[in-house]
Amino acid sequence: MKNFCRRFLKSYTHSPLMGVSCGAFFIIGSIVLGSHSLLAFFSIEGFVIVVGGVITVAFMSYETEDVHAALDAIVRLFREPKKPAENLHNDMTAIIYCAQLVMEKGMRNLESLVSRVGIRDPFVKYGLNMVISQYPPEEVRAMMETAADAAYEREIIPVEILQAMASHAPAFGMIGTLIGMVAMLCNLSSDVSGIGANLAVSFLSTLYGVVSARMVYMPAASKLRQEIDERRFRNHLITEGMVMLVGKKTPMYVQDRLNSFLKPESHDYIGLVKDDAVSPPQVANAA
Repeated sequence: MKNFCRRFLKSYTHSPLMGVSCGAFFIIGSIVLGSHSLLAFFSIEGFVIVVGGVITVAFMSYETEDVHAALDAIVRLFREPKKPAENLHNDMTAIIYCAQLVMEKGMRNLESLVSRVGIRDPFVKYGLNMVISQYPPEEVRAMMETAADAAYEREIIPVEILQAMASHAPAFGMIGTLIGMVAMLCNLSSDVSGIGANLAVSFLSTLYGVVSARMVYMPAASKLRQEIDERRFRNHLITEGMVMLVGKKTPMYVQDRLNSFLKPESHDYIGLVKDDAVSPPQVANAA
């Protein structure tokens, strides 16, 4: 049990939890200083109206699979991001290795390498198949850019869902407030002494709506958009590399061209990749 708890806590990154902790500290601190009663700011009815209403509208407006992806992004907001085995520099190194292989041993050897090590990334696999088929460079660029744009359009839908949820949350908070006020007015003649308490509870729905929109849905949408933009940028690098492979550019030209995708401090000017520097399994991981 102790090991499970340790792994569970380790899987959560510090920065989002620190942000949530600081926000909760200021909000709860203000509540304690202002009302001296923390329980007065808890309302199951208001929470159900806001959260349930937002999720219901999301399922009514979008495909179930996309809504699940959006909700999963909320969970991953507080988890440590998985560091991928590949990064832009590794992708660049793998493409240079392939360019050197094509220049020295021909396209047949690249085909043999791809079939031997296997490629897990579907976008890279799609590009290498077109390179091996020796399509013209302009057709490779057009088809891979279409694939990259299509992938981006599909992946951006959960971001739009989270943004819609952020806009719906305050609205459902107002709905919860109106419901609470109607219920309070219906019982106005029977229990006048409870007007203040009932009115306070009715306004909690608006509080929940605004807080959830600003501290949950909007940050999750921003973080997910950042991940998608990074994948789109990587796909553009892969596209440029595949175009140069099918155009049989020299490894030095490939290196200089792909350096433009990296940060200046990450540029590789040392020289070409040697056969003993990058083995086929590393190329498969980088791809």
